[in-house]
Amino acid sequence: MKNVKVYGPGCKRCEATETLVKEVAAKLGMEVAVEKVSNPREIAMAGVMSTPGISVDGKLVHAGGLPDAAKLEGWLTA
Repeated sequence: MKNVKVYGPGCKRCEATETLVKEVAAKLGMEVAVEKVSNPREIAMAGVMSTPGISVDGKLVHAGGLPDAAKLEGWLTA
């Protein structure tokens, strides 16, 4: 199981990113644990300077804007 964190204050882009992560994981038939992180201090400590941000198994893979679904598939299967 992959552990995915979505970093953001709760804006529409952050919510859309969380939904996209779940949809891509379902498409791939993968189990993922998705955690939404909205605490500004935790976001900064993770190194996210622009939200939304995504980390997969503790590695920051994306920050700023909606991620591309194809790239997201790559991050989840890596």
